[in-house]
Amino acid sequence: MPTVSFIKHSLLVGFAFIVFFSCRNGTMARVPLAASIPPVSALDSTRVRQGLLFHRLDSFFARKHKYGGFNGNVLVLKAGRVLYKGCFGYCNYATKDTLDAQTSFQIASSSKPFTSTAILKLADEGKLSLTDTLGKFFPGFPYRNITVQMLLCHRSGLPNYLFFGDRLWKDRTVYMTNDALLDVLMKNKNIEGTSRPGTHFQYNNTNFALLASIVEKVTGKRFPDYMKETFFDPLGMNNTWVRDVQNEKEERKHAISYNSVWRIQAEDPYDGVYGDKNVFSTMEDMMIWDRAFYEEKNISNAWQKEAYAPRSFEQKGARNYGYGWRLIQQPNGENVVYHNGWWHGNNTVFYRYVPDTFAIIILSNRYNQGVYDIQPVFSIMGATKDTMSRMDEEQ
Repeated sequence: MPTVSFIKHSLLVGFAFIVFFSCRNGTMARVPLAASIPPVSALDSTRVRQGLLFHRLDSFFARKHKYGGFNGNVLVLKAGRVLYKGCFGYCNYATKDTLDAQTSFQIASSSKPFTSTAILKLADEGKLSLTDTLGKFFPGFPYRNITVQMLLCHRSGLPNYLFFGDRLWKDRTVYMTNDALLDVLMKNKNIEGTSRPGTHFQYNNTNFALLASIVEKVTGKRFPDYMKETFFDPLGMNNTWVRDVQNEKEERKHAISYNSVWRIQAEDPYDGVYGDKNVFSTMEDMMIWDRAFYEEKNISNAWQKEAYAPRSFEQKGARNYGYGWRLIQQPNGENVVYHNGWWHGNNTVFYRYVPDTFAIIILSNRYNQGVYDIQPVFSIMGATKDTMSRMDEEQ
């Protein structure tokens, strides 16, 4: 029977072998983890715990890739340190170009926390108030008594452009832009909303498209330029951008979007709207974005507290929505803050448990609902069901 000393030696050798790999080396290559991790073993060697944790996470995602159709990148973090990093599959299936750590993905509705952060920063600077109504920014806006705050927490009652667009946007060969969406809302005053403003939570992409337009009105800059100058460049998020179909000087490399059987997902007119989606980023840049909140480089802790506070109470339950963040209240009163995404074939998980400075980032470019089932990761990390909750498929 092998001794504990032999087991430790074997694990350390295995861990040393792992460090020679990177995401660039193949469809299932991984990179080494960092030093600070939560306890996952009774053994007293930090390196042994690292090796066990890495092996368990690696085995889980490798199985999802081999048997579950998962194609994407994974990053697990604690205290700004990498516990696990993995790249599985193809950026371009036709050419067999593999994913690497610098591959940018369309992060879909995980873009919404970016938009809400921009709004809260402008509020902190006194350039707008969350109680401002939309008429202040868009004179003559036909839907009255809707505030910035209602957009942030999906309580505006506005109609969703993804639903009425097919009826009113006739030329399917032309992109709908944020300006065009606003124009449609202004000219078609008979589009019925979903509820009276401020009375119900209704997840709605129109809300965050209008928030991006408010950023443009307040700053006098295009939303993609404001995000680049205010957040991406200062933070060193060099592979992150907001897609702007009106100003695409060159095609930027990113993971191609596929359905579950490797057919390229065609674009549609709504690919021109940003704020609700259309941020492209890498797992490493998302790590920078996560860390910037703890360092108060995005917004202050006071504004983060506002962002993470639940805003909808008409239905009882642990799940709620803050300002651009989904929430799951834990038994200890703390909230998991996260935002999943789904647009065309792109599935995204951006999960943060702030008290533990813990994050899971999953970026996928091949449609797969299994991306959102990360409960096994919590089990691997030594978490219990009382402290971590499974996230459903929510965009």
